[in-house]
Amino acid sequence: MQQLEEDIKAAIRNIPDFPKPGINFKDVTPIFKDPALCSRILDGFSSHFENKGIDAILGIESRGFLFGLALATRMRLPFVLVRKVGKLPAKTVKLSYALEYGEATIEIHEDALEKGWNVLVHDDLLATGGTASAAAQLCEQVGAKVSGFSFLVDLSFLNGKAVLNKKFPDAEIVGLATY
Repeated sequence: MQQLEEDIKAAIRNIPDFPKPGINFKDVTPIFKDPALCSRILDGFSSHFENKGIDAILGIESRGFLFGLALATRMRLPFVLVRKVGKLPAKTVKLSYALEYGEATIEIHEDALEKGWNVLVHDDLLATGGTASAAAQLCEQVGAKVSGFSFLVDLSFLNGKAVLNKKFPDAEIVGLATY
């Protein structure tokens, strides 16, 4: 796993002062130019969660869709979209939550998860934990249980893992590359 983390970090492009001054943006898009690395990333995620009784994978818009769907397909599990409000066509369950700079609302189809299912919440990056926590709360609103979280990148200095551990103490949290 150490080599996988090093390879992920080597592929990530750092963009200083984006989207605003003082932010060092971690651009994961160069990873997608390397199919072998993408396959190893999926191996890394699936090795953590393949025997954990996961019933579905929930991907957070939009970069959480990329590895989330591929992981669900590899693990032969249903994939559920978490979208910004107004993007899903059927009846939804919504949740508004605070961001560092405002508020956001996300939603899932109310029939996307079965009651009692164990769900893995996936996104590309864990920062403060707000969006992942909100997505997990949506799972609980429809009667599912959050069993784990998976992230390509964990920005540990923003303490998102602590936020998730506090709200979801039984969920396993995996970040393949930690800064």
